[in-house]
Amino acid sequence: MSEILELKNVSVHFPVKGGLPFFSRGMIQAVSDVSLTIKHGETFGVVGESGCGKTTLANAMIGMVKPTAGQVLFKGVDLNGLPRDEFKKMRRQMQMIFQDPYSSLNPRFNVYQIVSEPMFIRGEDSEEEMKARVVELLELVGLSAEDLYRHPSDFSGGQRQRIGIARAISLNPSFLVCDEPVSALDVSIHAQILNLLVELQERLNLTYVFISHNLADVKKMCDRMAVMYLGKIMESGDSDKIFRQPLHPYTQALLAAVLDTSFDERRDQIVLQGDIPSPINPPAGCRFWQRCPKAMEGCKTVPPELIEVEEDHFAACHLVNGFPDVELPAGCDEPVDKEDVQV
Repeated sequence: MSEILELKNVSVHFPVKGGLPFFSRGMIQAVSDVSLTIKHGETFGVVGESGCGKTTLANAMIGMVKPTAGQVLFKGVDLNGLPRDEFKKMRRQMQMIFQDPYSSLNPRFNVYQIVSEPMFIRGEDSEEEMKARVVELLELVGLSAEDLYRHPSDFSGGQRQRIGIARAISLNPSFLVCDEPVSALDVSIHAQILNLLVELQERLNLTYVFISHNLADVKKMCDRMAVMYLGKIMESGDSDKIFRQPLHPYTQALLAAVLDTSFDERRDQIVLQGDIPSPINPPAGCRFWQRCPKAMEGCKTVPPELIEVEEDHFAACHLVNGFPDVELPAGCDEPVDKEDVQV
């Protein structure tokens, strides 16, 4: 399976403005030195706590945010190195389904205007062609031609998300970012939207990036995944391998928090202490060491590398990979004393 998207050492930093003009108080390191590949036709999951950089990473993938450093290669082409006109043409192949179907649809537009807007901006279709295409899309997502001139306020949350999905696929993209597409929906229609996404992927040969807090959805939907914390990837690779044997303490903590309906097996609880450090001044070593129950002294100062532990299973943890083969101060492999740590 060939690659459709590759990130090479991508970082995205945002300046923190001070009280005076042109005065900056620092940089928010939303994404830091992330490298990964996404293959044609797969669903790639991105998980992690709120504020870890999932959405910023997805925005960088499709050119909505320009990376501070690194490259985004879509079908082998560096997106951010393209002239504006070529970038706009390439960008049509990459679309996004937004999290909130209530705020992502213009309440003044009817369904026809909402779904046809990308085609109208492209400017290559007549009014009749756009109308026929919109009807086709509505039927594809489970709505009908009778909904053509209704407004978003006339629909439920699930129906609004179907409209958002129709808009996202209107230009026949090959790459689709699903930014928590079911988190704002009722449980009763949660599965319906996920099943719709699976059907569309099979019918239209789509590649998904699926961002979610719900690990049960990720386990069901995703072929491969990445676990993010404070802008860094802690663990990535084949989803089945990660769920079966999580290697990073952060991944283990996330999976331990999932509601388990099995009463036959007892699972150890992992309670993370403290809060996520500030992305303006992240820890120098492993970004998770202040909350890690297994942290060692060397984790404070030595950043771990994302290393392939087994085929298509990567982890960035000194506990798994050991420390780099360089001269380190004595005591790096001793447990850290956290009594005086300020998070």
